[in-house]
Amino acid sequence: MDPLNEDQDQFPGSLRAAIARRAAFAREQHPEGVGKPPLQLMLAELRSLYRGGHRGQAVRAAANPMPVMLLPGFGSHPRRMQPMADALGAAGHHVYGWGLGFNFGPSERNFSYLMRRVAVIARESWHPVALVGWSLGGLFAREIARREPQMVAKVITMGTPFSGDPRANNAWKAYQMVTGHSVDRPPIDCDFSAKPAVPTVALWSPRDGIIQPRAAAGWPHERDRAVAIRCSHLDFSSSPKVVAEVLRQLDVKE
Repeated sequence: MDPLNEDQDQFPGSLRAAIARRAAFAREQHPEGVGKPPLQLMLAELRSLYRGGHRGQAVRAAANPMPVMLLPGFGSHPRRMQPMADALGAAGHHVYGWGLGFNFGPSERNFSYLMRRVAVIARESWHPVALVGWSLGGLFAREIARREPQMVAKVITMGTPFSGDPRANNAWKAYQMVTGHSVDRPPIDCDFSAKPAVPTVALWSPRDGIIQPRAAAGWPHERDRAVAIRCSHLDFSSSPKVVAEVLRQLDVKE
């Protein structure tokens, strides 16, 4: 018997299929004509990673305190957004984590959980929930609001690639390798570019080393406002100027 085939026979078929699928994803090339941030901006992200999270900042009292859920970016833990949570709480907002630990991509199970969690918070607060999503977390936020707008006060995305080609970034191959599905075939029925029927604000950065700026800014019919902030992609989670802008947008009366 061929030793290689003998080894393969010891693996369940589903595991072999998963390995083969990820190997195929690894061989994919970036499509021609689809932009992405240049290498120097990608490398600059490492400085943000080394610097770590920002700590503490003075904030003004919120004009309209409300429940706010923070949704982390791909591969990130909610702790990365703790400085933002602290600042929003100090301003008077009622801050909730998304309750799922690390964000390793969407599934029917975790998305259903988030839908239920937002519904519970809205019901117990007697107020729709503002969803603040960083990167992939913003895609979750937009889709929740698209499906159940009555539960959501507004959506604020930060460096979220909701517009254009899903490969217009430097993270799509890593995303596919981790999740096991193609970026253009997520395991949930969704339309990330469709504007939810709630106020939707897109924060984007010309210095983003992960997501192409246009993909995060979107077009007028895909969001209500786009606000440029000069920061790295990783700094969207906790930079004082990003936190200040999120607080300002939460105070805006739509």
